[in-house]
Amino acid sequence: MAKWLVKTEPSECSIDDFESAKDQTIPWDGVRNYQARNFLQEMAEGDDVFVYHSSCKHIGVAGIVRVVTSAYPDPTQFRTDSPYYDPKSTPEKPRWQAVDMAFEKKLPRLIPLDEIKSLPGLEGL
Repeated sequence: MAKWLVKTEPSECSIDDFESAKDQTIPWDGVRNYQARNFLQEMAEGDDVFVYHSSCKHIGVAGIVRVVTSAYPDPTQFRTDSPYYDPKSTPEKPRWQAVDMAFEKKLPRLIPLDEIKSLPGLEGL
């Protein structure tokens, strides 16, 4: 089982959003960075994911979610009304992927990334 870190602005999607979502599950879609897309393709069901709040007053890892689906074509790339629409992407040749992630736990405090990386087993995160 791999460990991952996803970065999000809490005003867009926070650990609290995972906790309050239907079935406590959210599709991780709208990713439009090729390296991040490649990481999504590598994610597997059961992998743990640290949710890192960024671009806000209090930054750090806020909680843990779990990957509950393997990667699938991100449906937002096909929706013309979506800010993530990609006219070069087709159902036959999708460019972007998504995975579903489910809430596991909210941490009692935000943990800075440097502290997470210093934990045994997470040095390469």
